[in-house]
Amino acid sequence: MRTVCRSQSTNEPHAEEPSARTASRSTRFVSALLPACLSASPASAIELSAPVTCPAGMVCPVQNLFDHDPGPGVRDFRCGGLGYDGHDGTDVRLPSLAAMRSGVEVEAASEGEVVGTRDGMADAGLEGGRAALKNVECGNGVLIRHADGYDTQYCHMAKGSVAVKQGDKVARGQTIGRVGLSGLTEFPHLHLSLRKDGRKIDPYAPEGASPTCGETKSLWAADARFAMRIEAPLTLNIGFSDGPVTNADIETGAVEARKPGPASPALVVYARVIGLAPGDGLRLTLRAPDGTEMAKTEVPPVDRPKAQWLAFVGRKRPEGGWQAGDYRATVEISRMGAALKTSEFAAPVGR
Repeated sequence: MRTVCRSQSTNEPHAEEPSARTASRSTRFVSALLPACLSASPASAIELSAPVTCPAGMVCPVQNLFDHDPGPGVRDFRCGGLGYDGHDGTDVRLPSLAAMRSGVEVEAASEGEVVGTRDGMADAGLEGGRAALKNVECGNGVLIRHADGYDTQYCHMAKGSVAVKQGDKVARGQTIGRVGLSGLTEFPHLHLSLRKDGRKIDPYAPEGASPTCGETKSLWAADARFAMRIEAPLTLNIGFSDGPVTNADIETGAVEARKPGPASPALVVYARVIGLAPGDGLRLTLRAPDGTEMAKTEVPPVDRPKAQWLAFVGRKRPEGGWQAGDYRATVEISRMGAALKTSEFAAPVGR
């Protein structure tokens, strides 16, 4: 049997505000809408709840953090590189378009008044090109004014889902729409921006990143800290297929219709990992029901942050067919050569 394997990396899987230039467009959008390691937040500051209600059994990780580097580099509040140059908010990602279509709610992070909305843009991401999204990079969105000069902005929401209008008073945790794929983005997620007196700030580090990369005082309320925890690197998608897999197969859910069976020409395991840091490596292993290693692929330690990495490995069908039983996939993420995280998945084949 011949082994089939491949890896694919992406440095920036999307770009809603990938540079200072694009960020200024977002600022113009906000101006148009405006009328004429986590510890507790400071007592006088706003407290934020999680803006996305992740359904049970679904993974909704933080994909990108606020960029604190004033230059062309990237530096999140932990001195890592989870994000990209100029990113001015926090991205909560869904695992696929199929997950988006199931309907994942967006909630107001704090009580306040709606001062602007946009709806009606298609959940098409970059299909029409970047030029078509000039000045509407945020896509469908909501802008809420809170007490003490705070504003929250919610971007890339689903078409037709915005459930509030200008002038509405909203409660903390109230549903204001659903996560979508509108505006300048390549995958379904919510982009949350926070401003204090018009200045963009990081809810994880409102007073700025720690110069020693230590603990910062966040603005997340106690009931939000689990949902908004930083889990990267993280295995976002893992499963089996009857042949090679692409990012598009995973995003659209097409891979779900390609479950291997007794007569499948190949048995392939795939994994998509997000948030790899420099020095992180990856190993993907396929094992038979009796525990025998059938195939393995390894990604050597990366030399720079990787927003996402897709890998798959498998075998062609043997003459006698597939051994009946549960086949197992193991994803092992290492950091500087030491084991960091392990994910496992099993699926029956041949019975």
